[in-house]
Amino acid sequence: MTTTTRRPEAAEDFMTSEGLRSILNRLHAAGTRAWEYDRVAADLVAYAADKYAALARKHGLDPWEAASAAFEVMRSGSTRTANDPWAVITHAVRITCIAEERGQGLLCSTHQARRPHVSVFHDPERISDRETPLSDYHPAFQVTDEPDIDAEKMDADETRSEVSALAAVDDCVALFTGLGWPPDTARTSIEHVCAALAKAGSRASAYELLRRDKHARAFLDLPADSWSTLLRTLLGNPHPALQATAAGRGVLLRLVIGESVQSILRDDDLILSIVVTAPSGCGA
Repeated sequence: MTTTTRRPEAAEDFMTSEGLRSILNRLHAAGTRAWEYDRVAADLVAYAADKYAALARKHGLDPWEAASAAFEVMRSGSTRTANDPWAVITHAVRITCIAEERGQGLLCSTHQARRPHVSVFHDPERISDRETPLSDYHPAFQVTDEPDIDAEKMDADETRSEVSALAAVDDCVALFTGLGWPPDTARTSIEHVCAALAKAGSRASAYELLRRDKHARAFLDLPADSWSTLLRTLLGNPHPALQATAAGRGVLLRLVIGESVQSILRDDDLILSIVVTAPSGCGA
């Protein structure tokens, strides 16, 4: 009588967290190609597609898109060492499905849709898609016969603020240039920081965004210490204990609220940091 020998992987149970961990460890040890030829790996991915099919359909996706997201998470070392690998995979697939749905709605990449400052926007829509014409209720399309005194006052205040902000930028450029920074580098870098500040809406948010923006630093060709000094000088030190101090306010705010350049030049620590970190060549 012939005895059929059952392959060891057939006994592996990936439906439990410990069984899944064992399979993931084995596949990791066998190398990347193991996922391509291992029968249990194929069954595991098919099981994931079925497991997350409802979640995928909820977000308007194909079940295999959820399976693809699960596959990427399964290959991560943090999944193999987690207390509950399936819980980690489920959480990651849910986040990916949400990002995919938001990306399709916002007409942007999934990577961008994961960012809070992008995902807060609503999906784009045509004006003609609304039952009530936009011009019937939106203030931007309303015209009154009488001049709006408050609006004129606000426009005047806004104009003064813009002039003050532009003057502050020019003063910052002159300050950095006078302390050894190349003029083109100083202006381009300061204008980039101001543009990011306008988009972020707050100095703290702009600081955190720019601090992690390696692409901007590479584009501006600034060394790491010059980039850090530029951000702290313009936007202020983000530490909560320094919010009410000159170091916490930053040079831009100090100039906008009326402090003179001569007063800032008396800040020895600030001036020294600008001089010491002045870029002399290519960024590092």
